[in-house]
Amino acid sequence: MALSDSELILNPDGSIYHLNLLPEDISSTIITVGDPTRVPLVTKYFDSIEIEKGSREFLTQTGIYNGKRITVISTGIGTDNIDIVFNELDALVNINFTTREVKKEKTQLDFIRIGTSGAIQADIPVDSFLLSTSAVGFEGLLHFYDAGHVRNHSLEEQLNSFLEWNAHNIVAYAVDSDKNLGDMITSNRIRFGITATNSGFYGPQGRSLRLAPKITDFNDKLASFLYKNQQITNLEMETAGIYGLAKLHGHRAISLNAILANRATGEFSSNAVRTVDDLIKYTLEKLVS
Repeated sequence: MALSDSELILNPDGSIYHLNLLPEDISSTIITVGDPTRVPLVTKYFDSIEIEKGSREFLTQTGIYNGKRITVISTGIGTDNIDIVFNELDALVNINFTTREVKKEKTQLDFIRIGTSGAIQADIPVDSFLLSTSAVGFEGLLHFYDAGHVRNHSLEEQLNSFLEWNAHNIVAYAVDSDKNLGDMITSNRIRFGITATNSGFYGPQGRSLRLAPKITDFNDKLASFLYKNQQITNLEMETAGIYGLAKLHGHRAISLNAILANRATGEFSSNAVRTVDDLIKYTLEKLVS
């Protein structure tokens, strides 16, 4: 059945609505970053750049790194943007824009998030790298999809029972990373942990400037949770949505975090730019090694 104009929205040039991209503009290996200014920080290491397009906060560059075609795209902040980016990237490879029908043969994409994050465990040093083996989402995105078959029900049930935040209308969902893709990136430089994805940066992460958060022990409570010998290690705003939508579409995804802050110790990196650059170089080398 053909998708209607209001469901699959295309621009006059045939590109997908928000991202302003054509199917041929992207690779099957996609690095996501939050900040548009971080896209050229990745692609400056490319041998060549063949595509550069931007719309709103979504900047895309596709090029060649050491013989491998890679796309880098900025998502902006939050899983509301992840919902747009991941649905539209999947549409680029798995929907025929001429017939407006879903293709019978599906293309699988690999997503690697290079992001920044704050640790909530005191023993995780700033400037370290962390791979999110699972993500727990407190922002609600996956509750809008028929997603039961991709969720880690054991993790989310234990976490929700432990937190007892139902009274605050907070019910977390949980999704695991793609292990095979993670194994490609792993080395002794990488730490592992469960990442909490939050709906905001201040109150939803237990921060207080002039407004008092409703849950005063937010980070301490999360930090004390243990699931199969794994702790909740860090907070950010995209990973759970990335893992959920990637799995729902049949894609592979991992999230790599440059730990720039430690909420337990109050530290913030004095080498943030270098740390992010080191994670970029590390990721690119792993993708071609």
